[in-house]
Amino acid sequence: MTGVPANGGVLGPQAREAAIRRLRATTDPGQELDILIVGGGIVGAGAALDAVTRGLNVGIVEMSDWAAGTSSRSSKLIHGGLRYLEMLDFALVKEALQERGLLLSEIAPHLARPVPFLYPLTKPFIERPYVGAGIALYDAMSVSAGHSRGVPFHKHLSRRGTLRAAPSLKNDAFVGSIRYYDGQVDDAKYVANLVRTAAYYGAHAVNQMAVVDFLREGERVVGAKVENREDGTRFNVRAKQVINATGVWTDETQAMVTDRGQLKVRASKGIHLVVPRDRFQSTVGLILRTEKSVLFVIPWGRHWIIGTTDTDWHLDKAHPAASSKDIDYILEHVNRVLKRPLTREDVEGVYAGLRPLLAGENDSTAKLSREHVVAHPVPGLVVVAGGKWTTYRVMAKDAVDEATRTMDERVPPSCTETIPLLGASGFRAAWNRRNRTADEAGVHVARIEHLLNRYGSMTPEVLAIIKENRELAEPIPGADDYLQAEAVYAATHEGARHVQDVLTRRTRISIEAWDRGVSAAPVVAKLMGDVLGWSDAQRENEVRHYIARVEAERLSQQQPDDESADAARLGVEDIVPLR
Repeated sequence: MTGVPANGGVLGPQAREAAIRRLRATTDPGQELDILIVGGGIVGAGAALDAVTRGLNVGIVEMSDWAAGTSSRSSKLIHGGLRYLEMLDFALVKEALQERGLLLSEIAPHLARPVPFLYPLTKPFIERPYVGAGIALYDAMSVSAGHSRGVPFHKHLSRRGTLRAAPSLKNDAFVGSIRYYDGQVDDAKYVANLVRTAAYYGAHAVNQMAVVDFLREGERVVGAKVENREDGTRFNVRAKQVINATGVWTDETQAMVTDRGQLKVRASKGIHLVVPRDRFQSTVGLILRTEKSVLFVIPWGRHWIIGTTDTDWHLDKAHPAASSKDIDYILEHVNRVLKRPLTREDVEGVYAGLRPLLAGENDSTAKLSREHVVAHPVPGLVVVAGGKWTTYRVMAKDAVDEATRTMDERVPPSCTETIPLLGASGFRAAWNRRNRTADEAGVHVARIEHLLNRYGSMTPEVLAIIKENRELAEPIPGADDYLQAEAVYAATHEGARHVQDVLTRRTRISIEAWDRGVSAAPVVAKLMGDVLGWSDAQRENEVRHYIARVEAERLSQQQPDDESADAARLGVEDIVPLR
């Protein structure tokens, strides 16, 4: 990848300042952006990469951290959606399966990998042919998608075979099962990598940068007024087209411009529980039908992720809260099939996210379509909303297609299906030499495997930090899976600006550690502060805020309903940097 006019895909403090300078310069004659993207979730990041690899001059701003909203709080699955087959939404399933194959085999093999699931069968004779036909169609559609499937085919299992694969299931909970495969990814890590890849190709990416208004010339949107949340400064960013990719905040950002022809987005809350892998025995995940939707039990390293719920949410969108009722719902449904029931004491972590669903006539969010829509409500502004995490690349392509449709010059078509993310190229070769890398770095091979599955062929950049300071090869306190060097790398390369960015998104310590990262916070604050130039008071502020956030989340999860849970979570406001 040579000859690219960019910063090497580094999102450190110097790169952020350089991007801000470039965005400020857009008000100079002839310096406006081609496209400004508002929103740093999976769709916004995907749109930034799509646009910049077409040769356009692109900026992307995010009011908080990359993937801080919906995009870091998913089920961590890349899947076609078996339940959409039952809804006869064949086009959506086929599109998603094509994207699944691309992500697993071409775009991000270092971040995405196959994961096996059992679909338990509970009725003799009738259910197996019906479900089997659906899963066979699921596999067949992935083959016809035209790309590598990236996963094995399904297999029918008897009751005995099911128990061998999942010994902790109740004997009377099923009559057999079907094992099939989907894909899995660390969603937040993926988004940060996607933004870095866009920056590598020349996009100007800035997080902690909020849009406070849009710039207008008559009816036309010509840019946005933004506020740097780190120092309170405001300035204008001019662009030929603005893409609004703000997910569940679509209504609010769109309302800054017009109240005509708006897309309406409904927020649906989904929560997940994280429990240790040793709480029950199984070599595969599970997909369980509930009266409302489906429940996934997903292998996640040394943990299980169990979820999700699907309920309307009308409260705070930045910090959706999981209530005691939500947690009980998931435990009740998973315990129906487990020999040893899970209890609250087994839960390490809890997280809640909001799906941006296109508003419809139906009162049930579980039945709203996951299709996406792209609209051009006023000249200069494109809005993209709805959709699924798995199909982000298609959503991004459609949004950029619409934004460039009115541009005078001819813009090349999307090429992102051929663009691997940073760390993907050379990943398999790096994996094959992992034992040699471990010997050369003086790090256990298990650590190297962990790093390769998070950074791919960029792993030497993390090892270079350890080479400079061997103490950084030690694990982060309370989170043995992560090295201290990773906290440094998050600040130097991945755009992390706060302790919570590292503990909740660059790593998953906030949901994987029993103390939810409280013991890690002071060490991470010290390591980040050395990179970002924090004073002692700033470090203390970061640690104090993170601990208060954990306490507020724990309190919210003890509340009986959404309203009281939301009130408890909002007891801690967003961190404000000391100025």
